[in-house]
Amino acid sequence: MTNESSSNNSVGYNPPKGSTARIDWASRDGKSEEIEVIAEWIVLRKKEKPSAEIFNTYYRLVQPQNSKNGIRRAITFVLNGGPGAASAYLHLGGLGPQRVCFNKDGSKLPPPAKLTNNTESWIEFTDLVFIDPVGTGFSRVVESDALAPASVSAAQKDTSDKSKVTDEKEYYGLNRDLESLGEFIERFLSKYKLWDVPVYIAGESYGGFRTAKLARRLQEKHGIGLSAVIAISPALEWALLNDGDYDVLRSVDTFCSMALGAAFHGRSRVFKKGDSIEKMRPTIESFATKELAHALMVGTAHEPAELEKVFCKTADFLGLPEQMVKRAHGRIPFWRFSRELLRDQQRIVSWYDATLTTIDPYPDREMNEAPDPSLVGDEHIFESGINQLLRARIGVETERRYESLNLEVYTVWKRDDSKHAFDGPAGSVDDLRYAMSLNPEMKVLIVHGYYDMITPYFSSERLVEQMKLLPESRRNLTLKYFSGGHMFYTWEESRIAFRDYCRNYYE
Repeated sequence: MTNESSSNNSVGYNPPKGSTARIDWASRDGKSEEIEVIAEWIVLRKKEKPSAEIFNTYYRLVQPQNSKNGIRRAITFVLNGGPGAASAYLHLGGLGPQRVCFNKDGSKLPPPAKLTNNTESWIEFTDLVFIDPVGTGFSRVVESDALAPASVSAAQKDTSDKSKVTDEKEYYGLNRDLESLGEFIERFLSKYKLWDVPVYIAGESYGGFRTAKLARRLQEKHGIGLSAVIAISPALEWALLNDGDYDVLRSVDTFCSMALGAAFHGRSRVFKKGDSIEKMRPTIESFATKELAHALMVGTAHEPAELEKVFCKTADFLGLPEQMVKRAHGRIPFWRFSRELLRDQQRIVSWYDATLTTIDPYPDREMNEAPDPSLVGDEHIFESGINQLLRARIGVETERRYESLNLEVYTVWKRDDSKHAFDGPAGSVDDLRYAMSLNPEMKVLIVHGYYDMITPYFSSERLVEQMKLLPESRRNLTLKYFSGGHMFYTWEESRIAFRDYCRNYYE
């Protein structure tokens, strides 16, 4: 194992040292490979001065496979979302050569977190770069005293201005974040001389939003032609993230995932427990887009008897009391469904995976104050696992805390695109459509877990049908769904199916 330093172009500036190691990996099919892993910081610049240090983990085969038809092995840049989430979730959940252990159904094991060889890693068919945006992982802005000339004494540095060259919050914005990621990818390709390899980008949740935006930006502003964009549980349009009394779409989208969740727990009064998703989906989606959508759209202008019929049917799908649904005029937000579905068992279901449950510690309180069994419940597993991997196995030496989920970033995230107050919420589908026109050969894969109530699968299903793609473009866009929730890849069967599908997709 050796230490490496990132490129240094400023006198007196010493970027953090990375580390290189070799690990063995074995696939489920019996293949084995020796992998070189480089964990390091790449420095971003502002006015020719270092401004931020982006940490990343780069996996490549020691003996790469022979190129096919003269084309070298693909590279995939991987992002998580939040905003404020590091790449540890996709890194250790499903894509990297090592993963943290879960039960087969995605539920967590007792601590401590355990690392194991990930037989479903994508390293089999692509090199991987896991990126931690500024403020996440070990990525930080550069402090001003780090740029002091080498001749300045330690005592002088201690008394110097400790302010940062760039305020971290500058990077906590929609456009600046995309700019920094574009700069990182461009610098990475140049550093490792990879401008002649197929480039893929993959992102989860807000990372899926990023990939759709980057699909256009990387090609327009950085000269990077993309082979494919993979959006995992994406939040493609911000307008669809909020519940409200004056719109229909969010309620329709989340209804589909909630109805499947109710059926999973045996609470649906429309389906029998054990009915297949393929059997239930047409009935659920037809009701959601026709009867329910119409009732929500016209409100009290609807015929009262018909309105009551729709509300009763909604309650049957969701396994909730009819009076509760009538009182809510058919609009049951996911957070209420989470609390009420299994209230008689004093359990709540996860917003991110409606199959997972936890005990409600405060059943008598009006507001739900229980930890989400997926988001909060899994946090310590990924945090422990990524520290084991980076510090103990790869040998990264730093006193920085690895920020797997930085809530400060999420809290202060802003629009920085100079939009008028009357302009609508941010979206990425327009950018994706533009990118597909710019590069007609680029493939797009959108994947979801059926039981995710935060970024429900039906949102993407609807949005794709609104993109007005020509048949030849539509053939390049694929929707694929798996059992599980937001991080469906923590389910063993879904992780295997996802890997198998993507292996064929890349090939």
